Amino acid sequence: MPPPSSPALTAKVKVQLKLAIARLRMVQRRDEALAKNQRRGMAQLLEVGKEDSARIRVENIIRSDISSELHEILELYCELLLARAGLLEGPTCDPGLEEAVKSIIYAAPKTEIKELHQVRVLLAEKFGKEFVISAVENSDGKVSEKVVKKLAVAPPKPELVQGYLEEIAKAYGVNWPKRPQEELGEPPDFMDDDDDDSPNGGQAQKNLEAPLVAQYKETEVQEELSKATPPKTFGPASPLHVNPPSPSTENIHPRVTLNSMEIKPSKKMINAGIAKKPSPEAKGGIGDGIPDVDELAKRFAALKR
Repeated sequence: MPPPSSPALTAKVKVQLKLAIARLRMVQRRDEALAKNQRRGMAQLLEVGKEDSARIRVENIIRSDISSELHEILELYCELLLARAGLLEGPTCDPGLEEAVKSIIYAAPKTEIKELHQVRVLLAEKFGKEFVISAVENSDGKVSEKVVKKLAVAPPKPELVQGYLEEIAKAYGVNWPKRPQEELGEPPDFMDDDDDDSPNGGQAQKNLEAPLVAQYKETEVQEELSKATPPKTFGPASPLHVNPPSPSTENIHPRVTLNSMEIKPSKKMINAGIAKKPSPEAKGGIGDGIPDVDELAKRFAALKR
């Protein structure tokens, strides 16, 4: 008959479960770091051709991985008991906790986790001797099957060893098992200029420059068109044409024409000698009434008198 329940015993179990979880996590990190170094060593052995030595030493890596998986399972069981610690106060083991409790009792002596040993002792004190014996012998099959397999003492199968070595060689880029160079493939030759499907350097340069030249020419044509003035016959003709309003050396007598018809000078302008009488030969056009420079000089001298 199991001993009576004690809240103090349950509190001790909770404390030891927390310590066991922390220790299990630390051991898993340590084993993972060691496994990396061991795998690197296996890759070096395969690279130098020491295959027999690598096959023997890889068994340590396999055993280390199995131990890490076992520690992970036990950590989950400890977390389960810690989360349901209230059920541990009953006189008997709750059916929902029986697998976790018996798996810890079964596996604890076969591990190096001292905190897990203390958890086992407290659980044995809680549930009694008969419960512990059934867990150690696994007479009722309540212990997890995964835990039983992880703790089984048996050499790894040749297929597992071969698979480990191939994965290690692949991870570290080692050509093992040895394969011919044809199977590995050859890197493509990017310097081959004789390929008909792709243009060579000069042709490729021309192909790149062609659209740029066409674009430049189109821009140049557009600029020339924007600078050009429309022709005189473009658009409706204006009936009014205004010359510069002030006299200059190039245009001494400005005049306004209307539809190519000259405005006739007045009599005062003719009498003053500023303009000549229009010639009868001029018919509607600009006559010969513009004097030359010598004649203008004489007229200005006459006016000064």
